[in-house]
Amino acid sequence: MKLEPYPPPAMDRSIIHLNVADFAVAVERCIEPRLRERPVIVAPAGAARAVVYDMSEEAFRAGVQKGMAVGRARRLCRDATVLSPHPDRYQRAMAALLRHALPFSPRIEPGDADGHLFVDVTGTGRLLGPPVDVAWRLHRQVRRDLGLNPIWALAPNKLVAKVASRLVKPSGEYIVGAGEEAPFLAPLPVALLPGLERDDLARLFELNLRRVAQVAALSPRQLEVPFGRRAGFVHETVHGIDTTQVLAVGEKPPAVVLDHVFDTDAHADPVLEAVLYRLVEQAGVELRRRRRAARRLVLVLDHSDGLRRVRQMRADPATANDLALFALARRVLALAWTRRVRVRRLRLICGGLVFPPAQLSLFASERGEDRRRENLVAAIDRIRQRFGDAAVQVGRTFQVAMPCGS
Repeated sequence: MKLEPYPPPAMDRSIIHLNVADFAVAVERCIEPRLRERPVIVAPAGAARAVVYDMSEEAFRAGVQKGMAVGRARRLCRDATVLSPHPDRYQRAMAALLRHALPFSPRIEPGDADGHLFVDVTGTGRLLGPPVDVAWRLHRQVRRDLGLNPIWALAPNKLVAKVASRLVKPSGEYIVGAGEEAPFLAPLPVALLPGLERDDLARLFELNLRRVAQVAALSPRQLEVPFGRRAGFVHETVHGIDTTQVLAVGEKPPAVVLDHVFDTDAHADPVLEAVLYRLVEQAGVELRRRRRAARRLVLVLDHSDGLRRVRQMRADPATANDLALFALARRVLALAWTRRVRVRRLRLICGGLVFPPAQLSLFASERGEDRRRENLVAAIDRIRQRFGDAAVQVGRTFQVAMPCGS
């Protein structure tokens, strides 16, 4: 059944983005008020390779970033208080945040216990008043009842609302009216745009394109040279165009699901990896079409004897790059295929779909490797777009001929 677009295209949308900055730290400070206005780092205690889970604004200004090794973070911010993460607390706080938003809209899309919340208040003016009043009321109630002080932004779509909330971190509010999307984005650094992967940013910086207005001045045909199939996405992003809807409460989060059923049950590593790579390629194309990156990969193996094995792994950072996805998928396959029993069916699920992270790698060597991988995928996309999907085939996929269904 084909779903009608929501809301109708003729109606100006009103999307509120609520964001509790440094969510884990904010929750910990509610429990322990003495931590307020002091540098705080949330990271696992005692782990040999522990990395930063979250940090306060004070620690961020000292150079601490998420994913950084705790030892280095301590050296950068020596007076920081280091706390172990409590995911159960953050889940409860996220649920409380959602409960406060429910009276204002049936379409609420929460983040993954990260303090982010999209609320679609399109068409609720007669019942609840102007959208800006709704945002103010929601903010005041969350601050009064939960002790959290969320940033909020109001805009015609999710992309612009998210950018606007980034501009006022760690506290404040921002309103972007209908028709103001492109002028609002024009003077901003491209690194603020959600949806652009760090490899996209590296390519733009190579071309000395650092402001949104500089990229927006290029036509989609001109953007095809560096971005291939992603040119249309980049062009829409820098103009503030985003038609993705806010999910309804309880609506199943979107995912990319692909299956392959073997004609003859597989038992060899090269055959399984060949099929897995084909699935990853198809998933990558679909993710880039949706303008999303996968934050989680799940593999489901159905064995010939009826036993099913399911394993998953988190992608950090989230990605839509075929090579990065396959590297992770191989690791998940190694976890799932521990029985030397033939495999009848292989399913790949890319979940936790988010805007690709707009952040460059910390180290030059990593940036170079990321750029090479992204350039390769972009080149393959361009060739296939011009000459068909069969024009380029990766060597490992010659192990098997495979029509896949989703």
